[in-house]
Amino acid sequence: MIAFSAVAESEWIGATLSEAWSDLTLVLVLGFVVAVAIRSRETRSARSRASMRGTGFLLLLHLASLPLLGYLEANAATSYPMWRLVSISIATIAGITIALAIVFDGLLRWVRAEAPRIVQDVVGAGAFVFGGLFLLSAWGVNLGGLIATSAVLTAVIGFSLQDTLGNLMGGMTLQMEKSVRPGDWLQIGDKVGRVLEVRWRQTTIETRDWETICVPNSMLAKNQFTVLGRRAGQPTQLRRKVKFDIDYRFSPTDVMRVVEEALRRAPIEGVAAEPVPDCVHGDMRDSFNSYTARYWLSDLQRDEPVDSRVRTRIFFALRRASIPLTLPAHAIFMTTNTEERRQRKERDLDQSREEVLRSAELFQGLSPDEIDQLANSLRYSPFSAAETMTRQGSEGHDLYLIHRGEVSVRVDADGVEREVAALGPGMFFGERSLMTGAPRSATTVARTDVECYRLAKSDLEKVLKQRPELAEAMAEILARRESELTSKREDASRESREKHIASQKRQIVGKIRSFFGLG
Repeated sequence: MIAFSAVAESEWIGATLSEAWSDLTLVLVLGFVVAVAIRSRETRSARSRASMRGTGFLLLLHLASLPLLGYLEANAATSYPMWRLVSISIATIAGITIALAIVFDGLLRWVRAEAPRIVQDVVGAGAFVFGGLFLLSAWGVNLGGLIATSAVLTAVIGFSLQDTLGNLMGGMTLQMEKSVRPGDWLQIGDKVGRVLEVRWRQTTIETRDWETICVPNSMLAKNQFTVLGRRAGQPTQLRRKVKFDIDYRFSPTDVMRVVEEALRRAPIEGVAAEPVPDCVHGDMRDSFNSYTARYWLSDLQRDEPVDSRVRTRIFFALRRASIPLTLPAHAIFMTTNTEERRQRKERDLDQSREEVLRSAELFQGLSPDEIDQLANSLRYSPFSAAETMTRQGSEGHDLYLIHRGEVSVRVDADGVEREVAALGPGMFFGERSLMTGAPRSATTVARTDVECYRLAKSDLEKVLKQRPELAEAMAEILARRESELTSKREDASRESREKHIASQKRQIVGKIRSFFGLG
């Protein structure tokens, strides 16, 4: 080894700088800084961060080799060519990695284009292949003979790996055409799942049953598959169908109207607002009509839970309308419907109706005969939990008396809806609309499954025309309840509430008499 003292310092420095210039070291350093700056602005994967750390390590090795090369060159050392090839090899690998980062993460994103991951991998592999050929040439390998010799080998390898190559090309085709993208929902045969990623060999799909399916890319490229919920320029949503049967005694027009009103009157979690849900008459069978309620699912992950909510909404809507679901034609009931049993059921029903009327403050002034008269007019009206029962500002001439369950009363003030009261068994709501014909003053939502009895205007009108003096007592109750509602909105004082009650009572009495034609 030649002693360092034999090398003039100026020659050593000059040789080192010459090596740096010929290897484009400054370009590599600047490129690395740009690549790090580009990737620092993006949320990159652990794989990308590890790649840049590896590139930085290679660049440091190349920089560290420059003084050694300068020393060996200045002293005409015989080992200089070998170490120079090592340094060039390290610089080539680092340069390819830096160039790929700048092109794919910088230039393409700057022009708002992004190459699929598999394309990036293929281009990167091609760049490293050409870089390897360059290095082999630099090391003195005869590339002509190597290429000629490897042609047969390449054919053999290509034949044996044709399935793998087919998957690779299929994956490139899927990503370049954007036929399949991460997050898409695919149906392949009887399997449905969300695309996790498209890789070199397969597309990974996760199902709702927590299964992971690996589908070869060549299979997707060759066969038909369905991308669920995707339409150009539209949000991701999928039409779902809920089927049910009603017997011939009920008009299809009435059935479809009841179901559509129930599905549209209040939002259902997971159901898209547009297009609106609808109901169609599907088929006519031996003893019943078939119907299909159709809605658009906005969360494809939760198909069955949303179906369940829609079925529940339909079930309670049909019960409120006294439209039962059809029973199988072969069903046999063994219960003997004796006269005694029929009378007992009627007594129980009458008793529950009378109980809710007697417990309601609004009807405290009615006689037993008048209670009986109204009880026979009540209509059973069940609601499912979270269902909107009445909506603020809507028209409605019915009063609801709660038999079981809890109801939330909400008012909208300046676009903000808040709860102002909670109602339970024995309480009522909708009295102002029933008594005066005014729009609903609040929105009511079922907290739990609720069983109500509904009283219509025409049924109360018969009692009020027999006893017009009841209007004043009812008006006082209405005025007090409305004042309480107003005070919760506006935080009014006790004195102002009392004045408001007296004023409201006079107005409500007049409205009741006018609405029911009492003179």
